[in-house]
Amino acid sequence: MLLRLENIQKRFGGVTALAEGNLEVDAGEVHLLLGENGAGKSTLMKIVAGMYPRDGGRMLWQGGEVFLGSPAEAAAIGIAMVHQESLLAPHLTVGENIFLGRGEREPLGWVSRRRMAARAARLIEEHRFPLQADWRVEKLSPAGKQLVEICRAIQHGSSLLIFDEPTSSLSEAESTEVFRIVRALRERRMGVIYITHRLEELRAVGDRVTILRDGRTVHAGPLAEATIDQIIQHMVGREISAIYHRDPIEPGETLLRVEGLTRTGVLDNISFSVRAGEIVGLAGLVGAGRTELCRALFGIDPVEAGRVWVGGREARIRSPREAVRAGIALLTEDRQKTGLALGLAISSNVILANTSAICRGGFVSGAAEARVTADYIGKLRIKASSGRQLAGRLSGGNQQKVVIAKWLYRDTRVFLFDEPTRGIDVGAKTEVFELMDSLARSGAAILMVSSELPELLQAADRILVMRQGRLTAELPRDTTQEEIMRYATLTSSGEKST
Repeated sequence: MLLRLENIQKRFGGVTALAEGNLEVDAGEVHLLLGENGAGKSTLMKIVAGMYPRDGGRMLWQGGEVFLGSPAEAAAIGIAMVHQESLLAPHLTVGENIFLGRGEREPLGWVSRRRMAARAARLIEEHRFPLQADWRVEKLSPAGKQLVEICRAIQHGSSLLIFDEPTSSLSEAESTEVFRIVRALRERRMGVIYITHRLEELRAVGDRVTILRDGRTVHAGPLAEATIDQIIQHMVGREISAIYHRDPIEPGETLLRVEGLTRTGVLDNISFSVRAGEIVGLAGLVGAGRTELCRALFGIDPVEAGRVWVGGREARIRSPREAVRAGIALLTEDRQKTGLALGLAISSNVILANTSAICRGGFVSGAAEARVTADYIGKLRIKASSGRQLAGRLSGGNQQKVVIAKWLYRDTRVFLFDEPTRGIDVGAKTEVFELMDSLARSGAAILMVSSELPELLQAADRILVMRQGRLTAELPRDTTQEEIMRYATLTSSGEKST
């Protein structure tokens, strides 16, 4: 046994990211680590890789307890991690990155680039990697950069290699190459921990599987003994608390219609519609293209093909300004960075999208601004001392209400909610859902992105599922979490449920 984790705990402020993280990895095995978004997988692996200190539990390495304070300490005992986002030096060559910090030196102490390049070339040839030692890393594809990180780990004598979503941005051919390399590492008696959301990959690489849910290990065992249905059940099997339940209404006219929206490598021929009075959920895993779809509809990112109609009229949307004029509002995933001006007062944020409505002679009317703000503070039950309070000093739930107020004051009819309840407590979530329901009942059309499947099932009238930039299913509100996960993780040629 290489690694044993016993009841690992980790807290960030008052939030518990890990409560009982348990895992065992043997030499010469590929251990799959699975779970929904936010289950604690990456946090657990960052503790193993020395990036986070643990708050409780034990970590045993080759039988002895260890405390790792940095990635360098982890590397020194033989643990390395290949991250989703490359941590390489892009301006250096492949060979220089492989030996970064451990370069070959001449007798006088100078780094020998010649000897470094020669050793890198031998390593690349030995493992049949499609690389050249003198290539610059900035010119490499995401797959190429991952191969360089793998070379670094092998060269530095790692015994355990952690892959965090290694194929999330790779083509099918590149993914196949990663599978070959992982199997080769297993044959060399290395231990591999492999995090993935792509369930069709499991049989290609895995030996055993551990599943996390809400920061706890809920299942561990041989992969051969688990079906896809059982794996999905373990991933999403938590009790669904009744945060909110929406009674559906008869929808009205189609307010948003999208046909063939395409952006190469991001969105693939997306078509759907949302009617007045509807809340349509948009489900999918990280990298599925949900946020990218919202950004395209709001004119932030360009598209290469496709048409959009708002309220029955075709809209040419090439910028957020044109989207706002067409009647579309975007409540972004990160409200603090892109939804609010935190350093301005609540009142300034409320009128931000429609300042012309209260301008007098080119100046904003302070009295009108105060009156409008007080009205929305009352309607939305925003907890604030006054409209002059800074938006940055509000709680997460109240900040989200200010963002909603901004678009209500604009008299918008099509709303794109991207993770509207992220980072807010249960009470605030209920209030946000009630606001969304009120919007829909007043005649608005809502597209709601959420990674929380229980929320989608409770708040949405129907659910669209995305995977790798494509819409893979449209499901009724009485569907199940397992059904959503099936369409979010399996391709048409992937493993079918049994």
